[in-house]
This record gives sequence, C-alpha cells and structure tokens, in this order.
Amino acid sequence: MPYIIDGHNLIPKIPGIDLDNIDDEMQLIQQLQYFARQSRKSIEVFFDKAPINQARCQNYGKLTAFFVREGRTADEAIAARLRNLGGEARNWTVVSSDREVQSEARACHAHVISSQAFAKQLVTPSANPKHVSEKEVCAEVNQEEIEYWLKQFSEE
Repeated sequence: MPYIIDGHNLIPKIPGIDLDNIDDEMQLIQQLQYFARQSRKSIEVFFDKAPINQARCQNYGKLTAFFVREGRTADEAIAARLRNLGGEARNWTVVSSDREVQSEARACHAHVISSQAFAKQLVTPSANPKHVSEKEVCAEVNQEEIEYWLKQFSEE
C-alpha cells in the first residue's frame, strides 16, 4: 500500500531532524528513500512553503516529493491528490497527525497513520541506513595522504 506523507508534519517526529534545519526536507527525503526501497512501497511526500517560482515535483526512485507553491498548503495538495485518486484512495495510507488531513483521508476512504507511529517505523534499525559520521570518514585518511594532497593543492 503506497503512502501519502505530510512532510512538515512528520519532520518534528523524527529524531535528528528539525524544522529549523535548512535541509530538513532533504534529510527526510533520504530517510524516506531508504524506507521505500526496503519496504518496496511508493511514497509521495508533500512540503508546503516552496519559494516563489520554485514549486516543483521531484522523483527519487519510488519516492516523489511535491514542493507546494506559496499561497497553497501541503494539506490542500494532499486533499486534492486524494480526491484525484477517487476510488483508488482506499489503497493508500496517509501519514499525518493533522486532524484535518486525517479527516479528509478518511472521507476518501484512505487508511490513516499518525506521524508519530510512522516515525517509529522509520527509526527502527532495519529501516535506517548506517550513517557514517565525519569522524569515521576522517579516521580512514592517514597523515601521509593528508600531506600528499596538501602538497598537490598548495600554491607554490
């Protein structure tokens, strides 16, 4: 069963992602991409407040991200998507803790899961790729390599 996700509603429920981060949407997209590959489910995630002239739709494999133009909300876009699905909406799961979004989903006979419940699925070890810290990456580079590259790029 594919998912329709209220992105900015889900972000605060995911440990390590904050709505104040400049790349919060991309952080969520990365986690959702991994989840989509592992679960073999299609996902559509909606984000509102896209900058003027930057509203767009981006495909990331089984994940499609919709950046909704200013003046319209992700909630409205989700409701429109559900209505466009018609009877097929019953085959989709909507992820949101927003009561209006949940109500619209139920009215279209879609399944509903709260953002908190879905976030728990995302943060399980099997649902997350191993994130490599900067410290781990740097540990793989020895001092000889650093000196070599410094010489290569230094100005004579």
